[in-house]
Amino acid sequence: MVFDNLLNPVFSPLLKLPTLWAIILLSFLISLIITLIYKYATDQNLMKQLKEEMKELQKETKELRKEPEKAMQVQKQVMQTNMKYMGQSMKSMIYTFIPIIIIFGWMNTHLAYEPILPGQDFTTSVVFEKNAGGIIELSVPKGMEISGNAKKEIEDSTVKWVLSGDEGEYLLEYIYNGKKYSKEVLITEENKYKEPIKKIKDDVIKTIEIEHKPKKLLNLFGWKIGWLGTYIIFSIIFSIAIRKIIKVY
Repeated sequence: MVFDNLLNPVFSPLLKLPTLWAIILLSFLISLIITLIYKYATDQNLMKQLKEEMKELQKETKELRKEPEKAMQVQKQVMQTNMKYMGQSMKSMIYTFIPIIIIFGWMNTHLAYEPILPGQDFTTSVVFEKNAGGIIELSVPKGMEISGNAKKEIEDSTVKWVLSGDEGEYLLEYIYNGKKYSKEVLITEENKYKEPIKKIKDDVIKTIEIEHKPKKLLNLFGWKIGWLGTYIIFSIIFSIAIRKIIKVY
């Protein structure tokens, strides 16, 4: 990730925590920052006024159920007031959109998957464009082993190998038609991994992939939730609580 050097000194201590707690802390931090920026980037007196106006208009709409024409007129006023409210709300996004996207990228790079452990079998695969054929060979450095043949024939546009290795950072080489392609892989007991998918700008190979098991941090009624869903749940909870505490409209 491009911004790793910028964010790692700040967020890398979180990688020593259980991933769920790291997500909870980041959810709180991001929610707090967004809420504070929202509060001071908007006219809170105007926001309060618009919110109260919408409540009054919505109440009036309910009272005019038996008078559809008048209710429609009031509903238009509700929409106009809501548009003003949304327009004011958008101001804070100017300051938060890009930083949040960068932080999300860091989270996806460091918190989305389980690491590959020393001695653990894992799969690497090469995905080809349609109608590709021939033989591809995988070359691994010292400290890694291939289960089965290093050379394999392309079938159904995909070739897979099962690997294992000692702890360390490795560079795999894939040799096809005299050309070499490479992909980094990290084997570690720490909460780290290399980007699982490498896109290839080539008219033959589409991607080179390292299999990583996605992290499932919450289990809600049998629905297993990854890092993004976990973040969304906690960020909603924190945002509601923080807004009430610091009185944001």
